[in-house]
Amino acid sequence: MKVFVDSSAIAALIIKNDKNHLKAVSVLKKLTDSQAELILSNFVLAETYNLIAARTYPVKAREWLLSNTWSVERVSASDEKEALAIIQRYADKGYSYTDATSFSFIKRLDFNMAFTFDRHFSQFGIPTQAERDWELL
Repeated sequence: MKVFVDSSAIAALIIKNDKNHLKAVSVLKKLTDSQAELILSNFVLAETYNLIAARTYPVKAREWLLSNTWSVERVSASDEKEALAIIQRYADKGYSYTDATSFSFIKRLDFNMAFTFDRHFSQFGIPTQAERDWELL
């Protein structure tokens, strides 16, 4: 199973007082146990570093960045072009540019689901761990 990892999930794993920390740890264990392939984009890598550092954890952000072992794939020019179309088409949704590139990236690379706590993924129709039937893993 190929799983896209979003910055919201990574932040929840790293920041122990994050409201989704315990859920994130539980989901990561299930994904690891099922030998899921965990992949993030270079945009999510940058967004995660900034998100964790902005929450006043610059040391943790740096440690995570330098020790990350998950695969990082590059967002393509076609992903960025599609992201602009998504932002234009769904102007009422408030998708960030990184969200929109993630949606295109997920479609292009045929991911099974996204590990995220960002409701925009479900809203866009991308399966997340919240909808996953873990008994099937």
